Amino acid sequence: MDQYDLLVVGSANADLVTVVERRPGAGETVLGSDLAVHPGGKGANQAVAAARLGARTALLARVGEDGHGRLLLDSLGSAGVDVAGVLVGGAPTGVALITVDPSGDNSIVVSPGANARLTPGDVAAAGALFRSSRVVSTQLEIPLDTVAEVVRSLAPGSRFVLNPSPPAPLPAEVLAACDPLIVNEHEARVVLGTATHGEPEDWARALLALGPRSVVITLGAEGALVADGAGMCRVPSVKVETVDTTGAGDAFTAALAWRLGAGEPLADAASFAARVGAAAVTREGAQASFPTAEEVAAL
Repeated sequence: MDQYDLLVVGSANADLVTVVERRPGAGETVLGSDLAVHPGGKGANQAVAAARLGARTALLARVGEDGHGRLLLDSLGSAGVDVAGVLVGGAPTGVALITVDPSGDNSIVVSPGANARLTPGDVAAAGALFRSSRVVSTQLEIPLDTVAEVVRSLAPGSRFVLNPSPPAPLPAEVLAACDPLIVNEHEARVVLGTATHGEPEDWARALLALGPRSVVITLGAEGALVADGAGMCRVPSVKVETVDTTGAGDAFTAALAWRLGAGEPLADAASFAARVGAAAVTREGAQASFPTAEEVAAL
């Protein structure tokens, strides 16, 4: 089980991005900048972010037989991601409609397209990829029953990392495999099925009670909180000038998963991932903003 440091199972989208002075309210139209088209999707983003850091990375995903699909395959290949597991056809490539405001914050609407056709059968047929991977990471831009099949397909000794985004309640089988479950406050609230009260440490205790082996709560500019059965600690962020937050969470997750596979303790892996996420917000776009290991070291 040493061919890949990281197998990502997840979405691949074309990101259609426009910059606005402010995001529109209900029934309101605002003007944006010229439309930019970038390769994206949480799965493809994680794979590219890990490969750019130096991880041996493979992606299991589905794209359409269209221009957006070709854009994604070219981007993945250029980053060094093994695309043998990227299936083609069944529906148009998924699309994310992204608005970015002057502070760098974004709002995203996703049309899943081919991502919704990545089936449990596709996962079951990719056994060789799972047997060759130290860590498997996924998200929720693919069907939840496909994520459950990922858990059932894990090779002995491999580690499962889940960022439940967009968030949804998770079955016990999936929660029990997470090591870690990576959430922000909004995602924690949905997974818990209740409002988040108190401090992030309180949310972490409640999440651990649901069954995951470890939890990481991302706290934006305040860094992250890591927690497992042995305790919890805060991991500080790196202060940078934010340009665009698109894809920063994917870069964080990819970096964390890679370093866990290399044997680093959870807190150390999260500290490295926080630097990767900080570097990613200093440039526009998702995949185009992901740093190399040398750029992270320079922070």
